[in-house]
Amino acid sequence: MTYDPDNIFAKILRNEIPSIRVYEDADSVAFMDIMPRADGHVLVIPKTPCRNMLDATTEQMAAVMKTVQLMSRALMVAFGADGITLQQFNEEAGGQEVYHLHFHVLARHDGDHLGAPGKMGDQAKIQQNANKIRAALTAL
Repeated sequence: MTYDPDNIFAKILRNEIPSIRVYEDADSVAFMDIMPRADGHVLVIPKTPCRNMLDATTEQMAAVMKTVQLMSRALMVAFGADGITLQQFNEEAGGQEVYHLHFHVLARHDGDHLGAPGKMGDQAKIQQNANKIRAALTAL
């Protein structure tokens, strides 16, 4: 399988589609999921092309995981979370829908349940949650 440079995350990286970015470094970007399954649902992607972890280089994986860990810590602070759920899907049979390596990072609380997938979130609330995450990042 080949990488499609016109996938939605590649377009986000090129600023062809708007996103609410909460963190960026030389190798990765973290932005808010517009269909959040929990408050503070963040997506982390590499800046370089790869379909998923099956074709990613070790350098791409290391860069993304560094940011996943940072986002996890920020979500714990920003939302007073009890834990983190990390999701990552590979190929259609594995549940992947966007073919650019990405990790879902979700703040969790004891006894909560994830929201339904595919439901558009309230953009004002997503922006508020992004602000909480940015504030938590400065405190780390």
